Order: sequence, then C-alpha cells, then structure tokens
Amino acid sequence: MQTDNRLLDDLARLASGALGAAAAAREEFEAAMKAAFRRWLSELDLVTRDEFEAVRALAENAMEKAAALEERLAALEAAAGRTGRSTGKKRGKSAAARGKRSSGDTAGS
Repeated sequence: MQTDNRLLDDLARLASGALGAAAAAREEFEAAMKAAFRRWLSELDLVTRDEFEAVRALAENAMEKAAALEERLAALEAAAGRTGRSTGKKRGKSAAARGKRSSGDTAGS
C-alpha cells in the first residue's frame, strides 16, 4: 500500500512540475510574441490614440469655424444684395479708357 502512495506522489509531483514548466513556457511565449508585435507595429508608422484624438479635435474645430464663416458669408451676401451692390461681377473699362483707345486706333488710318 505504501508503494502505491509513493508512486502516486511521484506522479503527482512530476505532473505538477510539467504543468509549471508549461505555464512558464506559455508566459515566455506570450512575452516574446508581444515584443515581436510591438516591433512590427512600430515599423508601420502608426499614430497613437492620443495623437489621433488631438487631430480629430483640430479637424472638428476647423469644420465648425468653416461652417460659421459660410453662414457669415451668406449673411453678408444677402445684405449686399438688399442694398443693390453687385458682388463678384467683372467691371468693364470706363468710357474714357474706351475713348482713348478708339481715338488712337483712328489716328493711324
């Protein structure tokens, strides 16, 4: 009977030692994989979450400012339309400028 217990004790110690070694090997494998993955990610030139959020906030701010400026421009254009001012139209030459050119053309004939 004593022999059976001793055999079982030895087997239990052997099994627990193997499990401990397997757990240590698993932890070592995980650490190596994490290091390799971090190296691979650093080579991809990705941005961090903090950098992404900062740029996102800047873009949202710029979009809000652009929308406000568009509204302001529309209001100014509407106000200019009510007062009779033209916006964006090309102006022709004045009558005096046209007259000088015309008189110069006829002098040579």
